[in-house]
Amino acid sequence: MRTINPDHNQIRCEVVTTYEQMLHAYAIRAICFMEEHGVKAQQTFDGNDYQATHVIVYSSDEPIGTLRIRWFRDFAKFERTAFREAYRNIHTLKATADFSFNHVARKGFDKVITHAQPKYARLWRMILGFKTVEGKGPLYFEGHEEPYTELVKELVLPPNAISAGTDSAVLFRVEGSWDAPSEYETAAA
Repeated sequence: MRTINPDHNQIRCEVVTTYEQMLHAYAIRAICFMEEHGVKAQQTFDGNDYQATHVIVYSSDEPIGTLRIRWFRDFAKFERTAFREAYRNIHTLKATADFSFNHVARKGFDKVITHAQPKYARLWRMILGFKTVEGKGPLYFEGHEEPYTELVKELVLPPNAISAGTDSAVLFRVEGSWDAPSEYETAAA
């Protein structure tokens, strides 16, 4: 049997761009939501999976966590954040959050919203700098005893954030790999 080392120095985050990575993300969600928390498959996986960006987290080559990002007019929304039990620690959470915040900011979004149960909302506020959204009441879901709180985090956009003024070639590149020319780009003569 292979031993998996939860050492945070081996943690790497990637934007899902392959079928295998997507299967890994789905496996993590199935383990965490369905198996551990008894959430129905219909709630764990929904039609939004096809319109979202997914982040997969690895320790070496072993999938250990995932996060889904959905895109709205002026904000991104973090959803379906899940980590295998052995990797639920500050190092993994911060590595995933930092990677995801950078990705969102690079796409030109300066705000992230998420919803969390009280114990997780506290963690998101203390560790990741989220603030409770004022003026919105708690949100209840079937099968969940505790209400969800809406949280928001403001981001600083980097100088190379994707915008309408970004070089056209960049807009054709694979999600998250905007700095690497694709094999299909040719130099202008």
